[in-house]
Amino acid sequence: MQLNRLALFGGERVRLQPFPAWPIFDQREETALLRVLRSGKWWAYSYGEGVHSMGHDVADGNQGPRHSVTEFQEAFARMQGAGYGIGCATGTAALEIALKALGVGPGDEVIVPPYSFVATATAPLMVNAVPIFCDIDPNTYNLNPQSFEAAVTPRTKAVIPVHFAGMACDMEAILAVASRHGVAVLEDAAHAHGATWKDRGLGCLGEAGTFSFQASKNMTAGEGGLITTNDRDFAELCESYVWAGRKVGHAWYEHFRLGWNYRLTEFQGALLLPQLERLEEQNNRRMRNAKYLTRALKGMPGIHPLEWPSYATRHSFHIYIFRFRAEEFGVSRADFLAALASEGIPCSGGYAHPLYKNAMFLEKNFYPKGCPIDCGHYDGKIDYRDFEGLCPNAERACREAIWLEHRQLLGDEHDMDDIARAVCKIHSFKEEFQGTRVAPASRNS
Repeated sequence: MQLNRLALFGGERVRLQPFPAWPIFDQREETALLRVLRSGKWWAYSYGEGVHSMGHDVADGNQGPRHSVTEFQEAFARMQGAGYGIGCATGTAALEIALKALGVGPGDEVIVPPYSFVATATAPLMVNAVPIFCDIDPNTYNLNPQSFEAAVTPRTKAVIPVHFAGMACDMEAILAVASRHGVAVLEDAAHAHGATWKDRGLGCLGEAGTFSFQASKNMTAGEGGLITTNDRDFAELCESYVWAGRKVGHAWYEHFRLGWNYRLTEFQGALLLPQLERLEEQNNRRMRNAKYLTRALKGMPGIHPLEWPSYATRHSFHIYIFRFRAEEFGVSRADFLAALASEGIPCSGGYAHPLYKNAMFLEKNFYPKGCPIDCGHYDGKIDYRDFEGLCPNAERACREAIWLEHRQLLGDEHDMDDIARAVCKIHSFKEEFQGTRVAPASRNS
């Protein structure tokens, strides 16, 4: 191995040891899972226990021992500062259920950012509403309030601001726009467990919020989701949708609306309770290391970490993102990503393109095909091919972003130094790329 070459071309790697693995678990998860296993009660069968027990409407002893799902819903909602928490199968399902409970349906428009996981835009389609894309802020990658307002029409029923990477959106501006136009605010907080806006928990600022516990998230049970709200009627409606349209106080096989079986299992609830216990310490460590890494990267040509506005008082850093300017750094982003990975630093370029450039949107390949845009419900005209160039900040983010995983921020300052050293090394030896073609399999863009 040569010390004076990039690892990509045969030199020694900057980092030889792995970063912390994810998920993190210990005896607490094992004990909790075994408790559920041995109880023989593997699902939260006491419908209505969650919402009603938060209001102390269930008589002591009436339901027997508390279920892990019920305990988790209540604990998570309390942590975020919400009155109610409704667990469900996935974060995607949480968005769909919340939109149904908001009354969003055929003919309605829902404004969403195009720099997000596809569920932010497909949840409206699942309730026969039309997703309308608005641009993001180039400095935070969160929904731009001015672009949001410009996208509002008389058909706009809701907006879904995404607290991307775990950083709070500019909620003061977003809520002001929504209030002016009578638009409901549904916060997509899939990345934002424990994060706050002006010390207020995310998911509690608009009508509702949604969270994900999918395998990569800062809290995980492999899968799972949760809806937060301060509106009791809304919470009961969401719970009914989760429980196949049932209604508290009525017979088990009475169904009052088109719901689905979107429940969390007791095993997932059991896993999530100890995950929640670790969250504050882990988030504190992520924030501390993110600040340190930002200082270490400061001044490097072409490396521009996203801004961290003062209103985002707690940032969960599900992803650490910096913008990579190839013209300043001196190599292409694809070559930079390949070189960084070769130096022992896991990395990604994130989304290859904004959501509206996916074939699903370009071809309107929804279900049934063309609906809800072309099947009589909607009186507007939408062709997602026309969005090309209308969200330039999102399109540029897809060309510039570099993502680091949240587990990498669970190390110490030496780990952050390795990341900074690897970036510095690539810049110092960037001439090695002159006339050299990196194998396509090595690229990650």
